[in-house]
Amino acid sequence: MDRLRPRQRQRPVFSGFTKAEIDKMEKLLIESREQLQSKEFCKKIARSFSSSSGRAGKPIVKWTEVQSWFVARQQESTFKVPSLTATSKNESRIPETCPLNNGHQSSEILKGVVSQVGEKVPNLSELEFEAKSSKDGAWYDVDMFLTHRFLSSGEAEVRVRFVGFGAEEDEWVNVKKAVRERSIPFEHSECNKLAIGDLVLCLQERRDQSIYYDAHVIEIERKTHDIRGCRCLFLIRYDHDNSEESVRLRRLCYIPGQKIR
Repeated sequence: MDRLRPRQRQRPVFSGFTKAEIDKMEKLLIESREQLQSKEFCKKIARSFSSSSGRAGKPIVKWTEVQSWFVARQQESTFKVPSLTATSKNESRIPETCPLNNGHQSSEILKGVVSQVGEKVPNLSELEFEAKSSKDGAWYDVDMFLTHRFLSSGEAEVRVRFVGFGAEEDEWVNVKKAVRERSIPFEHSECNKLAIGDLVLCLQERRDQSIYYDAHVIEIERKTHDIRGCRCLFLIRYDHDNSEESVRLRRLCYIPGQKIR
């Protein structure tokens, strides 16, 4: 059962750079530093990428997406990154720019994020993440981790691209506070596992949008199931604004790592 992450967008969105494109831009970071934010320079690169054989069947690259990538990489270089000698041998470090679905590099960035989040998953290739947006406090599925940086406090941040959104929606998020393993929708037969006080991810439905927020269960009205499935009602309180509403189980998701019955 898939979960939608709607932010009103109608046109097809950019799905990320290929490894060859990233390698090219990494090289340009060194060779053409003064031109990186030039509109014409970025347009030239975007046209080159869009017409290449490696982008066959993929969305075209917009010059703004190229420019955003360069800006993100330049911003990252302004933050202090601990040296290898200062890093514990047992501490996983998040690597450089890397798409989530890019083989060996993918595994390395996942190991870094998993280490920071505190998850223990045997098969990283099957792991999916969600991240909390600083714009609305809601949780969205992660399409890829683009790059990383360390703040002066030592905390790690990753720049994420959300599923269904382009580069203009990319965000820096705190690894420990705003990245976690993807939440899982409850099955109709699992309503008995929920108890008052449990933390869940809840789909908040409004007239113009539906978004996932963290919430706590504060009351449960058990009902007999029928052909439609679970008919129980759960009174929840959203963490972001303390509003309350009664919802069906179909709108609730289990957050991995949370203790439920």
